[in-house]
Amino acid sequence: MKPNLRYAKLATDRQIQKTIKNLKSNGFGAELAGSGQEANKRVVNLIPKGAEVFTMTSQTLEAISLNREINDSGRYQSVRQKLNSMDKNTQGREMAKLGATPDYVVASVHAVTLDGHLLIASNTGSQISSETYAAGKVIFVAGTQKIVKDIQEGIKRIYEYSYPLEDERAQKAYGIHSGVNKILIINKEIMPERSTVILVKEKLGF
Repeated sequence: MKPNLRYAKLATDRQIQKTIKNLKSNGFGAELAGSGQEANKRVVNLIPKGAEVFTMTSQTLEAISLNREINDSGRYQSVRQKLNSMDKNTQGREMAKLGATPDYVVASVHAVTLDGHLLIASNTGSQISSETYAAGKVIFVAGTQKIVKDIQEGIKRIYEYSYPLEDERAQKAYGIHSGVNKILIINKEIMPERSTVILVKEKLGF
């Protein structure tokens, strides 16, 4: 399946400002970065030195080198590095618990709606518990091509754009197909200052 390229187009300034306004109304912190480099710096400024941080698998974080900034700099306690040193066969439950409750999560989303909602698709669901509730704070970074009209269009974007590209990536990286097996929709953040969305005026990720 070829990706629907209508979902690769960056949002207009008017759409971006409306999205930011509605994200804030729904309890999210919301900011606009002009570039991936600027977004990288903003995320780093939001996380105190020495904090426990889990970077989710994300082409957006890869594109702006944020995963390396967090996991390899030595400034933070990297949950990703801890998980990479563990054995899935013998420590699976321990790994799941560790990944579910970090102090900070840095991730991306597959769609952001004009009315301020977030959509995240997953093959395994491994990131969902921390992003929706269990992590102390969550920072989402997303290119503005991910802005869509509403939840219905967000789901279409997942199936028609994000999934074909992620499936292709998974086959090259792991030799297996991906899948839209679970979808998280975050309509509102009820914990003050818990979640921040940084929109970036660059095409980043899927």
